[in-house]
Amino acid sequence: MTREQQIIKEKERRLKELIKSGVNPYAYKFDVKDFSSEIKGKNIKLKDNQIGKTKIKIAGRVMIIRNLGKLIFASVQDSKGNIQIVLQKGKTSGKNIEFFKKYIDVGDIIGCEGSVMKTKTGEVSVLVKKLELLSKSLLPLPEKWHGLQDKEERYRKRYLDLIMNPETKEIFEKRSEIIKALRDFLIKKEFLEVDTPVLQPIPGGAIAKPFVTKYNAYDMNVYMRIAPELYLKRLLIAGFDKVFEFSRCFRNEGVDWSHNPEFTNLEFYQAYMEYNQLMKLTEELIVYVIKKLNGKLEIERNGKKIKIKKPFKKITFEKLTKGKMTDDAFKQAIKKIKEPTFIINHPMDISPLAKKNDDKTVQRFQLIIDGIEIVNAFSELNNPLEQEKRFKEQAKKKGEKHEHDKEFVEALKYAMPPAAGFGMGIDRFVMLITNSNSLREILLFPFMKPE
Repeated sequence: MTREQQIIKEKERRLKELIKSGVNPYAYKFDVKDFSSEIKGKNIKLKDNQIGKTKIKIAGRVMIIRNLGKLIFASVQDSKGNIQIVLQKGKTSGKNIEFFKKYIDVGDIIGCEGSVMKTKTGEVSVLVKKLELLSKSLLPLPEKWHGLQDKEERYRKRYLDLIMNPETKEIFEKRSEIIKALRDFLIKKEFLEVDTPVLQPIPGGAIAKPFVTKYNAYDMNVYMRIAPELYLKRLLIAGFDKVFEFSRCFRNEGVDWSHNPEFTNLEFYQAYMEYNQLMKLTEELIVYVIKKLNGKLEIERNGKKIKIKKPFKKITFEKLTKGKMTDDAFKQAIKKIKEPTFIINHPMDISPLAKKNDDKTVQRFQLIIDGIEIVNAFSELNNPLEQEKRFKEQAKKKGEKHEHDKEFVEALKYAMPPAAGFGMGIDRFVMLITNSNSLREILLFPFMKPE
């Protein structure tokens, strides 16, 4: 029998014994009052070996146990960090000490009541008066220094990755802060947050292969959205001047460090604006979020610092690609770009929804930082006849059997105001700001092939 099998067997034995003795090993609730980081912060001035007057009530997962006989130390991890708890003969009841020794394992979730104290080594701790088992673990956690290092295993069992690796948790806390900062910026600019359909009768708003599913109620095929664009522009037609959406999008294509078939986009549209004005707004947005997150206008990428300063550099698509007006040439060329740079004036045949500059190019820009495309934006085409023509040409090139979005063209015929539209890959932006090198690092549960 392996060591892991022995641990599992012992955990199962303790569970059966708890149930037999009438103890519920899976509690219904616990009235948490305090958290690890707050306890440490508020009681840092306690003297060594001093017991404070503050009463504490915490809950969390047992990560380490050191049983010294008359004294038991354990590390408890909660949502804010971790803190040491102390069970001491004469200070903690014998009943609680014996219960801990007999039934509590690393991995269990417990609730504790007691007093704040500082040990003789200067560590702010909780001196336990009362202990309660809240949830019994039946599988052992990975070993602290040797377990869960394999990336594939970390992605498949993200919950264990989050328990064992604090830096992973920090990434996802930062992701939430980034999205909040983006939302706050747009709301301050008086944009309206909206929701548009995920299931669509025709895939539109971008050039990509969609996921197809069946709508049983109507006996018809529908498509997981590849972008919310055409619905958001319908709202401009309806009279909303500023709209935005954080949207889950789906593209049935390849997977690599910067592409995932399921991803999060931020799109916003502003009426009566064109792409030069939108570039200034984009600069303002990027600077606001990075300053809010990092406290300074720089990000770190692979050991090097990248300054984020206005105005961002600008270079035309044709100059960047040395005359090769293709998407492949663009992807190769941007790899060398480090500082925030706008690539402007793209070829028309890869930009079917943007307004013309001339017979060959359109009013479009992409923001590149550290070789990663972060933003795609343009002056929106609002000529319904020109839009219908481009839709037909696009469908012909792709060999599509389904029709183009006639309903959107019809909506355009009621007149859409001049407008500029912005699309940001949230996952890529998070990857950039958190100094990660793969989308899988910043997706909580990336899709994985079955083992």
